[in-house]
Amino acid sequence: MRNSNILKTVILVVFASLIGGLVSALIFNSAQKQSPIINMVAPQPMPVTATAFSASGEPVNFSDAAEHAVSAVVHIKVTGETQRRYSGGRDFRGNDLFDFFFGDPEEPKYQEYTPKGSGSGVIISEDGYIVTNNHVIEKAAEITVVFNDQTSVAASVVGRDPNTDIALLRVDTDTKLPALGFADSDNLRLGEWVLAIGNPFTFTSTVTAGIVSAKARSLNIIPTDFKIESFIQTDAAVNPGNSGGALINLRGELVGINTAIASHTGVYEGYSFAVPSNIAKKVVKDLIEFGVVQRALLGIVYTDLASFENEDEIDMYVKTYKERDGVSLDAEKIKALKKRKDRGVMVCDVVDNSAAKDAGIEKYDIITRIGNKDISSQNTVIEEVSKLRPGDRIDISLIRDGKTKQFTVVLRNKAGNTGVVSDDKTVILGARFEKVDKELADKLRIKGGVQIIELSDGKLMNRVRKGFIITKINQKSVTSVEEVTAIINEMKRGEGVFIEGIYPSGRRDYIAFEL
Repeated sequence: MRNSNILKTVILVVFASLIGGLVSALIFNSAQKQSPIINMVAPQPMPVTATAFSASGEPVNFSDAAEHAVSAVVHIKVTGETQRRYSGGRDFRGNDLFDFFFGDPEEPKYQEYTPKGSGSGVIISEDGYIVTNNHVIEKAAEITVVFNDQTSVAASVVGRDPNTDIALLRVDTDTKLPALGFADSDNLRLGEWVLAIGNPFTFTSTVTAGIVSAKARSLNIIPTDFKIESFIQTDAAVNPGNSGGALINLRGELVGINTAIASHTGVYEGYSFAVPSNIAKKVVKDLIEFGVVQRALLGIVYTDLASFENEDEIDMYVKTYKERDGVSLDAEKIKALKKRKDRGVMVCDVVDNSAAKDAGIEKYDIITRIGNKDISSQNTVIEEVSKLRPGDRIDISLIRDGKTKQFTVVLRNKAGNTGVVSDDKTVILGARFEKVDKELADKLRIKGGVQIIELSDGKLMNRVRKGFIITKINQKSVTSVEEVTAIINEMKRGEGVFIEGIYPSGRRDYIAFEL
């Protein structure tokens, strides 16, 4: 009986196994019909190629350009005038009665220090001309140039242009120096590879690579009324010490002078900016030929129509412009021009006795082209005009009342004529003077002086206000414009100037700077 039960159990297990196997086979067969077969193969090695290519499809070669240019980039070391700074103790002001009778128990202490700085420069001629940024050498008493082979020599300042932040140096040399020529920065294309060469953090002969990220960029960093900002933006790493160095293309040609970075920390964060070579070249040429930049002016005030996002912004612009400059604009007319979507800049005002006025340019004209350059922004206008001199002729295309018109404009200087500005040091001071009238002199109880009636770019800009009366220069009393001119013209560049004077309000002031 027991054996019979065991036999039945075995038969049931075998039968169940057969049934289970049959079901599994059916399920597997069904699954094969519904899902593709995945074939596993041995992995093949992935081809690796260069990440940068030229237009011809060949890998980009940075080395040739870098090796060609690096020897023409120099390290510039500057030393300022020795100064004194307060370092401890109490500076007696006469308010403490105890100190008045018994003396200050702790005399004020001062410490002398000599400010130092550094930057970069680019040799642009075999006989020793070097271009750099104005802000690198602006406050320098001594300038030393260190070449790529680590030899050094003293440099002198040929001239400076605060409006473009460009300065020109010269070194004496008996041998031909390696030099870079200026390329045409207008030919730069967005996305084009460029190299920045300089001395960041005093690391000499440093080369970094990036692309042209934007052109005609304005940063509002040059602190002058006639500033020219139309920077090349790149993502090449630039840091403190790079200022004045070279931005080159892959042919080793100079396309810009590295000038600034946009950063929250003071070091590179992905955005660097360079003065285009076409602007720098014109400034350098003027400084060599005339000693001062010949600034051409078109004589218009203009704005980007594309910058207005809505009609409320136009209303606000018209109101602000009226309150600030006293110029009336028709908001409805500007809105109508905006709707036309003409590409260019709109003329808001035309200056009397200007090049534009005499040529026939009018308010509300839309300038679309200057010379061979399409105009898309205010910065483009600034860049194109900055390449020219007073007396140069330019062709301007514009849209007026929906029709395209052509004008030829003869550019002028700040004085409203086409003459060349000489290297007169009174021009460098950047002011127009007139003899103070006797009534005001008597009121202020001064023997006389010369009053500033106009300020422009120069040494006095941002140091004094219009109306300031100069009574002494380097302890010499002045009572006429001729005396001011004679004193300044007898001085050499780099000499110190100490001016004493008074405002019509009665407040006295003192100004010191170097020519």
